[in-house]
Amino acid sequence: MVEQLGFEFAVQPRRLTKVSPARLANFADCPRRYRLTYLDRPTPTRTGPWAHSTLGAVVHNALRALFELPPERRTPVRAAQLLSEHWQDAGFADAEQAAVYRDRAKTWVMEYVEHNDVSQTPIGLERWVSAPVNPEPGRPPTMIIEGRADRIDERGDELVVVDYKTGRRAPDEYEARSSQALAMYAVASARTLRKPCHRVELHHLPTGTVAAAEHTDESLRRHLARAEETAEDLRLATDTLTAGGDGDVLFPASPGTRCAWCDFRPSCADGQAAGPPAKSWELLAP
Repeated sequence: MVEQLGFEFAVQPRRLTKVSPARLANFADCPRRYRLTYLDRPTPTRTGPWAHSTLGAVVHNALRALFELPPERRTPVRAAQLLSEHWQDAGFADAEQAAVYRDRAKTWVMEYVEHNDVSQTPIGLERWVSAPVNPEPGRPPTMIIEGRADRIDERGDELVVVDYKTGRRAPDEYEARSSQALAMYAVASARTLRKPCHRVELHHLPTGTVAAAEHTDESLRRHLARAEETAEDLRLATDTLTAGGDGDVLFPASPGTRCAWCDFRPSCADGQAAGPPAKSWELLAP
């Protein structure tokens, strides 16, 4: 049962900060990007679509649609057809480049079906999970973690969180174990679906790599403790901004190489000064 994790899920006496892996990562990477994404209204000017994001979304959508089919229809050919049905060209250099990556992605999903057991129906597909938690056992919740997991499998008496990857580099066990997002999904999945969840997996479609990690209760608590620290900084900055604080001071920019492909580069002078912009297709897997 989820109680064995030792996390406290009792009714909280105070307002809790809701955080998702994406929000925490945004704030940790660049507080200004967080403000521009979630707080400033109307939403500041953004860049156009990125080809690598389009590619990732298409693959995710095709695999979700595949697992929504009866097991006997989850064939490599059908996977390729679903990829074509969900295909979009947004962010690619031109139609020729888009066609090249469409064909590659079709091969990825076909090989994924060929080399992985897809006969079992996941308990969750793009499933929203949520949990009030405190990293310290027996203490009232300090935050609510939430997010949408790509896939949640039920294997025996436990759940397994699966995250699809289409990036340039194949992940390894260290990346799976160190992923705060996967750890948060594991805890929230256990709370939402009332089953233990310790195993997390990164499935890299371009290489067929499956990077897995088995968490302990203690390793999950460590991830939550780090998330709690970021969540508290985020909450304090947001409350101070609401009270009239200076947004540029509370949410400073963190200029660096990532500014080249930041969605909010057109609205951030510091990001523009950090270097030239990236082409919308530069982060595609080679």
